[in-house]
Amino acid sequence: MNSTITISIANFKGGVGKTTSSINVGACLAIKGKKTLLVDLDPQYNLTQSLGINDPQESVYDALMGKSNLPILSIKDNLDLVPSSLELSKAEFEMASIFKREFVLSTLLEEVKDKYDFIIIDCPPALGVLTINSFVASEYIIIPVEAEYLSLKGYSILSEAISKIGLEIDKVFITKYDSRKVLNRDVLESIKNSLGNKVFNTLIRDNISLAEAPTSGLDIFSYEPNCNGAIDYESLTNEIIQLLN
Repeated sequence: MNSTITISIANFKGGVGKTTSSINVGACLAIKGKKTLLVDLDPQYNLTQSLGINDPQESVYDALMGKSNLPILSIKDNLDLVPSSLELSKAEFEMASIFKREFVLSTLLEEVKDKYDFIIIDCPPALGVLTINSFVASEYIIIPVEAEYLSLKGYSILSEAISKIGLEIDKVFITKYDSRKVLNRDVLESIKNSLGNKVFNTLIRDNISLAEAPTSGLDIFSYEPNCNGAIDYESLTNEIIQLLN
């Protein structure tokens, strides 16, 4: 791959596996030898905490405000992190007066891009200044969708909102899937019928290990490499690489 690929992982709805997916796709890319940077752009800073970092000295907030360079922490081989913090919750308001505010993150990433094959951005669950910064900086927008009744409606609202800023969703994948549940199977069929080839084939199955791994500050491949969660995220990562090739 000649140039860096930047991917936004976004959804307006919380609890759909956005952060879990950002971590584990990033970790899998790293295992495959791809130099990967995770960017936690969510003021809830779940991604940062899930990787065992609770109180970073500097966060993405400092860089967005021009107080520091982009702070980059090494997590493991081929995997780095730009941490977030609760301070980032002030950014939506404080960035309102910045000229070309939607390009701030792009400019910061431009300075470090040549060190990475992939940059994965975990977006906040809202279409505000931070998420638009992420979308502007990205080549791809990928959406995790939970296998539940309201998911398609949420997707439609998200898609409509993104189209108003001249962008579109590139791909969707299903999370928290349980084939034993009729509702999950029905929702999957409905999503595939509606979105066709925008849907990745991989289903991220409901898996307790995916919920447990962050409590140890680990990605799923370090925590339990043979579980369904690891198998599914490797499959999804392979599909993402295939899409880009």
